[in-house]
Amino acid sequence: MLNFPLMALIEVSQMRLVGVLVAAVLLILLLVMKLRVQAFVALLLASVFVGVASGTMGITEVGEAMVRGAGKEIGFIALIIGLGSIFGAFIEHSGGAQSLANGLLARFGEKRATWAMMLTGFLISIPVFLDVAIVILAPIVYTLARRSGKSLLYYGLPLGAGLAVTHAFVPPTPGPTWVAYALNVPLSQAILYGLLVGLPVAVLTGPLFSVWLAKRVYVAPPPLVAGEEKGQLPPFGLIACVLLLPVVMIFAGALVEQSVAGSLPAGMERAELTAAKAELLAVAPWWQQTVSFLGHPVVALLVCAMVAMYVLGTMRGVGRDDLMDIATKSLSPAGVIILITGAGGVFKQMLIETRVGEALAETLVSLGAAPLFMAWLFSTIIRVAQGSATVAMVASAALMGPILALTEISTGQTALIVVAIAAGATGFSHVNDSGFWVVGRYFCMTEKQTLQTWFWVGTSISVLSLVFCGLLWFLV
Repeated sequence: MLNFPLMALIEVSQMRLVGVLVAAVLLILLLVMKLRVQAFVALLLASVFVGVASGTMGITEVGEAMVRGAGKEIGFIALIIGLGSIFGAFIEHSGGAQSLANGLLARFGEKRATWAMMLTGFLISIPVFLDVAIVILAPIVYTLARRSGKSLLYYGLPLGAGLAVTHAFVPPTPGPTWVAYALNVPLSQAILYGLLVGLPVAVLTGPLFSVWLAKRVYVAPPPLVAGEEKGQLPPFGLIACVLLLPVVMIFAGALVEQSVAGSLPAGMERAELTAAKAELLAVAPWWQQTVSFLGHPVVALLVCAMVAMYVLGTMRGVGRDDLMDIATKSLSPAGVIILITGAGGVFKQMLIETRVGEALAETLVSLGAAPLFMAWLFSTIIRVAQGSATVAMVASAALMGPILALTEISTGQTALIVVAIAAGATGFSHVNDSGFWVVGRYFCMTEKQTLQTWFWVGTSISVLSLVFCGLLWFLV
């Protein structure tokens, strides 16, 4: 009898914390959707609400907890996103995207142009933002549609499918990079599983499903406008090498670290494992130390950004002032994303320190909820409600962190959680998504046509990715 009131109090406390979390998510959606508050500010306000309403933290501690959360998350992410933006800007400015598309079209032939466009999108969206890639590649889609007399969507939708997959699944694009970092997944693992899931999904939704949709919705290309084509484009092989260089460097570094750490016992905590790897690498042969150094994501992207500046800028006659101008302009959109991910770090830290995230985790674990499906569902709900894929990924990673802390899964399975979050943030694109309007505008569609096509392309990517993640879950 004495234990009953205590157990009731614990249950009520846990219900209160879960209720605070639900209210915080609804507050984010209200601020972003109805009141049009910037996502950065909305996440910070929700963090303050959690700190004050939870009752597990003094109000004088809220500010310092926010600073701790922002400081912990922004450092690595700011470097990755900033360097990735510069890297992508020089590929864009040099005409590298057009060169890659033209090279793939020459190799595949116009009969298999849909495959070439899907692969172009799949590769170019690793360093270049999806919206930007659509703008710079749209003229190639227009040209193909004019030559063939087919619907503009016959080539545009496969391109969009390839762009959407890697933009959401494969670091160093901001969304999956932050989710991987927040969930303690090595970037090499996030890239590997993003590619393992993303490539077959891009094939199924691009040249296959998208082409089926395009045959049912005819959209004429716009009239020919002078000046659509760039002048001298960089060679296809050069662009392919520049694009693959950071991926190769990061994977090489990861392989060396795994070989050096092969003797370490399984089940070590992440902090202990990192320290043990550092000690082993300090006494490893010089070549292993060099490969590990160059394979660190920050160093790899720094090297690749400098390579891109030189081979796609200086060697093509771009002056020093113009080099600085291109790099500086590329950081403008990156700044907004860095701030949003920093605010996501604040929200995550507040969930941890107030034990709100722990309460949610315990509730879901007690219900037997599958973490992979929960990750996808959280991200999907937030994406559908407020539109931004980045905000959906950031918020979902913050929600999943405490759940994974109570769940015994492998690093590979955690990487699949990253992909599932990205998948949820990709689907169900509609009028509150900026990408919906960019795709509709540049592929010359009405709102109805965009809903008939692009909505289903993104949704098929989301659902198929969850299926592939589920199949891989039991293998890793």
